[in-house]
Amino acid sequence: MSKTKGLIVLLCSAALCSHDLHAQPRTMGIDELLSLADANSQSIRAYTTGTEAAGEALKAAKANRLPYISASASASYLGNGRLWDRDFGNALTIGMPHFGNNFAIEARQTIYAGGAIDGSIRLAELGRRQAELDREKNRQDTRFELLGCYLDLYKLNNQARVLENNIELAQRVIADMRARREQGTALKNDITRYELQVECLRLQLTKVTDAATIANHKLTTTLHLPVSTLIVPDTAMAGAEVAAEGEAYWQAMADMGNIDIKQAANDIEANSQKARLERAGRLPKVAMVAADHLDGPITIEVPALDNNFNYWFVGLSVSYDISSLFKNTGRLKQARLKVRQAAEMHSLARERVENAVQAGYTNFMTAFKEVDTHEKNVQLADENYHVTNNRYRNGLALLTDLLDAANAKLGADLALADARINVIFNYYRMRYLTHTL
Repeated sequence: MSKTKGLIVLLCSAALCSHDLHAQPRTMGIDELLSLADANSQSIRAYTTGTEAAGEALKAAKANRLPYISASASASYLGNGRLWDRDFGNALTIGMPHFGNNFAIEARQTIYAGGAIDGSIRLAELGRRQAELDREKNRQDTRFELLGCYLDLYKLNNQARVLENNIELAQRVIADMRARREQGTALKNDITRYELQVECLRLQLTKVTDAATIANHKLTTTLHLPVSTLIVPDTAMAGAEVAAEGEAYWQAMADMGNIDIKQAANDIEANSQKARLERAGRLPKVAMVAADHLDGPITIEVPALDNNFNYWFVGLSVSYDISSLFKNTGRLKQARLKVRQAAEMHSLARERVENAVQAGYTNFMTAFKEVDTHEKNVQLADENYHVTNNRYRNGLALLTDLLDAANAKLGADLALADARINVIFNYYRMRYLTHTL
């Protein structure tokens, strides 16, 4: 090895050691992962703020039931008046009190608005419900995304362990070959070929380790943990029993819990309320009104009276927008079509969810079969490797046979590790599809 290569290796080793010293391993189970996601995810916080805003919109809609009260006051300078005959002759200047004042207070309480106020409140309630469903859907999406990253990290760690075991096994084979070469029963070319196999395994291990580093960084940043945290998935979950249940169970869970279906149902009611509001626009409005005015001077007299004049009234106000009979027709038809469209979208959402659950359940069952198959493959690959290794040591097999057996063993071990994680992933995917995660 040259001095340059030796320096590079030394620097890399120092960097790895420094990273290991600062890394803080933290064993984390799935329950803790999901709890941290709920507490620390920025995405969930943003949707929570949206829910709070929708709650304030509901309060504003309810405030429309309260009376409308206004008060006004003004002070002004009045100039002198001018008086003419009808032909604008004989102009005369009329003196005016120059200080003018006005104070008024008015109150209006809506008695009947065709259901517009109650409809607006109900629409705001549905808006808040929609915001809550959006938040819950985002929560489910965030949880499932982090869970997928967590299981990827678990899978990568398993792959790293399998690769390390195979590297250790290959190194023992190389040591055995070197001992046999000293006895003259092995060729240097055989050792070189197996060393090449070890280097390929080490490269694969490096790629797996880098991928694990990326997954770990995504988890720590999303969960707002210190960047030095090294998340270690709880290996106990691999041995935990996963309840498969039946497809009917998952379909029933989806029908009750899937948020897409709930949002579609919410849209039906929201569009129905909008149609009612359009109809309310074609009905009269009745309100109780009261007012008190204090004005001065009294300018309706000539000459003007420099006095304050107070008057008040209480009564009923009835208003009717006649133009709504022909202006709102198109909007009312549009609102009714929106209701029908929302009902169709609700049926479509149920259909899509049913198909997704059926496909997810089929994959879930396939995952169990894959585990059984790969367990058998690992058993056969191990037996084949040991037999081939013994035959090679006794000179009854070629090196290529041993390499093929080693590669088959590695592939079987990796496939089994992935299959076991895949069962867990498919279980949580079923919970995600039913939005019970």
